[in-house]
Amino acid sequence: MKRTDRSAGRESFPAVLYVLFAAAAVLTAAVCVSVGSVGIPLKEVARIVFAAVTGDSARDTWSSILLTVRLPRVLCVALTGASLSLCGGAMQGLLKNPLADGSTLGVSSGAALGAVISIAFGITIPGIAFSGTMIMAILFAFGSLLLILGLSYKLDYSLSTNTIILVGIIFSMFASSIMTLAIYFAGDKVRHITFWTMGSLAGSSYQNALILLCALAVCGTLILLHTRELNAFAIGEDNARSIGVNVRRVRILILVTVSVLIGVCVSIGGTIGFVGLVTPHIVRMLTGPNHRKLLPASLFGGAIFLMLCDLAARVIIRPLELPIGAVTSFIGAIVFVIIFYRNRKGR
Repeated sequence: MKRTDRSAGRESFPAVLYVLFAAAAVLTAAVCVSVGSVGIPLKEVARIVFAAVTGDSARDTWSSILLTVRLPRVLCVALTGASLSLCGGAMQGLLKNPLADGSTLGVSSGAALGAVISIAFGITIPGIAFSGTMIMAILFAFGSLLLILGLSYKLDYSLSTNTIILVGIIFSMFASSIMTLAIYFAGDKVRHITFWTMGSLAGSSYQNALILLCALAVCGTLILLHTRELNAFAIGEDNARSIGVNVRRVRILILVTVSVLIGVCVSIGGTIGFVGLVTPHIVRMLTGPNHRKLLPASLFGGAIFLMLCDLAARVIIRPLELPIGAVTSFIGAIVFVIIFYRNRKGR
């Protein structure tokens, strides 16, 4: 009986933790839509949102600010943070590398390159909704993945993680050089491109939020369905093969899924670093290394982290606004150094 009670306690702990994560995410979102250049009391936030849900929204200034500006932005920030964190946690397990995240593949650089080319040269696709930056970012993310996997396959038939990481780093440097050339010839669009490459979700719409939600629902489900395989990868590829995991198929599936999700995030919010690198490490301290617990918790952790960074970007020098990518890089670098130091000290 004692063993049963203890095991039941261990099983119920993750459920309690997820409830706490969800409550923290909702509270963080409420604070983020409340605080800004114009403060809105939390009581009024609840009233406005409830009225909007029931179809009885008011026409006052607070309602206009909250429903048309802040709420869609916070939704996009939360979904982007959740997506990037999930990708980072999956990549760290897949590549068995604590420094890995979606950008390790070079997919983020490829998506950013596509978006920069679209902005610099005014490329659009007539007759297709969400053309231009979004379509180019997603296409270049796919193209980058195919190129990286193709080169990795030529160099190493087994597609080992070390080869993929090396090719990804080389491709990121190549994409960065092409991006620099595109910016050089961008003319009067240089300021826009520069701000976009720093990351920004200002001006986000409910349409953007719906796209992010659909991408996260599809890609996130595929990733979460392979938590058992990711646990095996985290121990080693030989271990994964020994328990019957199709290593190449699972690796390619996760890589494609991550590339799609990152491509969508980059196309909407620009280049936002360190979210997928740092957040899974923080969450891992609470849930442990088991991906069945880690990845769902990383969704909430990433959303909370990026919402707080976006709030800081909006209020530190208000009414001006900092690029969210600069804030995440600054905070993420400090947090990562602390985590790395603690892990080394613990060893």
